[in-house]
Amino acid sequence: MVPAIESVDLIKDYGKSPALRGVSLSVAPGELFGLVGPDGAGKTTFLRVLAALLSFTSGQVRIDGIDVSTDPASIKERIGYMSQRFSLSETLTVAENLLYVSEIWHVPPGERRKRVTRLLQFSRLEPFQDRLARNLSGGMKQKLSLSACLIHQPRILLLDEPTIGVDPISRRDFWLILYDLLQEGTTIFVSTPYMDEAERCNRVGFLLDGRLIACGSPATLRSQLGTQVLDLRCRDSRGAHKTLRSVPGLEESVTFGEHLHVTIPRQGFDVAAAVERARTAGVDIDDWRLREPSLEDVFLAYIRRGQSGESSAR
Repeated sequence: MVPAIESVDLIKDYGKSPALRGVSLSVAPGELFGLVGPDGAGKTTFLRVLAALLSFTSGQVRIDGIDVSTDPASIKERIGYMSQRFSLSETLTVAENLLYVSEIWHVPPGERRKRVTRLLQFSRLEPFQDRLARNLSGGMKQKLSLSACLIHQPRILLLDEPTIGVDPISRRDFWLILYDLLQEGTTIFVSTPYMDEAERCNRVGFLLDGRLIACGSPATLRSQLGTQVLDLRCRDSRGAHKTLRSVPGLEESVTFGEHLHVTIPRQGFDVAAAVERARTAGVDIDDWRLREPSLEDVFLAYIRRGQSGESSAR
């Protein structure tokens, strides 16, 4: 099966500043793939390269088996690209924007109104079709942008942090629309800073400093890590965090309110003894429990591993 999206040793340099450092990944047709990383990790650069909007330094990029660098026009016909910034006309209505985009994509005149009507129903924007785009809420603008991406009926969607700044209800509605598209066989590649959204993906890639540091299903990423999380509820979590740095086996901790999330080995680790060592060191622990790592725990663990690897390399 030909991958819907494929990159091989992809490198993108901005002068002396590398934005992508040998990124290789493959996305199957009909898959929902999530790209996660902090600001500046290279997510937007990667998506713009996939969308044939940005040249790259070296490597290979293919969409539906077509080389992006040799046939960008064919690529653009196959994809729908949604950037972070709202790029439609603020002075046109919802319906007018969709009709205008349908003309740009040379949708046959007899088909335009049918497609716009279907997309208005599909995105639940039909009651607002006569509202000016500038008067839409953030969530409605995102749904309008997604509808505009779908007007030429692409089978591959590239979405760059589509729910940034959107309220929780609109985020949920947006993802319900994406699930409907998946049922229709659409391939969706989405970058997101939200771990709860990453959990919904078939597979997830962690991008850090232009490098793909891990890739797999959420369940696989958790199991490959070989760790579990010890949740400590402490009266002084910040002070406890500093103290735990000197307690063997409990050095890797992260503060969450009055809780400390401590990464520990999944096997061969005496949890009760470790808790007693922490108490002996002066940590006031009210309660503790073991749990499976969340995807956020996994991501932070990979970041720590990467940072420690860089330190040892120096």
